[in-house]
Amino acid sequence: MRIGTLKESYIADAALFDSRTQKAWLAVGAALLVLFPFMASDYWLYLACLVSINVASATGLNILTGYTGLVSLGQAAFMGLGAYTVAVLELRVGSPFLLNLLAGGFVAMLGGLIVGIPSLRVKGLYLAIATIAASFIAHFLFANMAFTGGTAGLTVPPARFFGMLLDTSFRLYWVIVPVMVLMLLGATNLFRTRVGRAFIAIRDRDISAEVLGIPLLRYKLLSFGLSSFYAGVAGGLWAYFFRVVTPESFPLTMSIFFLAAIIVGGMGTILGGILGAVFMTMVPELLKLGVDLMPGGSALTVFLSPVRTVVFGLLIIGFLVFEPHGLAEVWRRIRRFFHLWPFRN
Repeated sequence: MRIGTLKESYIADAALFDSRTQKAWLAVGAALLVLFPFMASDYWLYLACLVSINVASATGLNILTGYTGLVSLGQAAFMGLGAYTVAVLELRVGSPFLLNLLAGGFVAMLGGLIVGIPSLRVKGLYLAIATIAASFIAHFLFANMAFTGGTAGLTVPPARFFGMLLDTSFRLYWVIVPVMVLMLLGATNLFRTRVGRAFIAIRDRDISAEVLGIPLLRYKLLSFGLSSFYAGVAGGLWAYFFRVVTPESFPLTMSIFFLAAIIVGGMGTILGGILGAVFMTMVPELLKLGVDLMPGGSALTVFLSPVRTVVFGLLIIGFLVFEPHGLAEVWRRIRRFFHLWPFRN
């Protein structure tokens, strides 16, 4: 274990970054994020924005499933609520960009609170089925409500931020990535509070948590609300990024994608949500690159979508069997190795 980490106060022990090394790496990471858009091509900027959106949504699902123990397959539906809210406000009202994002988050939060009501009575597989039902209901509403544009959906005009038109990946990067970073910091700090510890207690043993005085319904609904808020904001960013919102933009497979991301990354850790979202977003791109390098790659492109689904399933099974704590645990092992090196037993 590390030495030189003695804490003399509770505040020091609960500090978000408790060593100079962590602060130094944080500064390096921030510098890389600032320099990246000036060095990357449009393709890599596109991927960076997409990864940031997926990280934000996966972090929200991790709050609900990883930290509170409530399985949900409705994350895509909540993203859809946020995306449609942003699209309608941008088209019909013309309200400011950041206000639209917040509105999308709060509308998705309201949907999450409604879906979370059964969570006091059902859990596990039954709760997952309830969230799947909510996804189908949301899809029906998106496809049949007049203000959503029906099956044709809505075309979202470019966002404006302080008069600047956010119509390229380079410009959107400077909004999407900072929003994602703020959401990550918010989630990290959440689990240093009483609310976050209550979530963890409910996950570990909900009956014992209730005996300790934690009101289960209140905190389960709060977890659903926070998770849905994250999904709604991510959905709003998604709408501004792709500029088209249709009922088919948020299928059930997207919810499975986010569940796979937190399983592969490591449930119950903020780092797991980040690593899982990055990994699962890059897998299709790596598959596409591999297909393109193969002889007759263009003819094999039609098989890419089903192969991607199979790969997702195999990754979930593989990590559940061989590394149930995900990529976050792999990273912790690497860190422990270098903390002890060269004095390993």
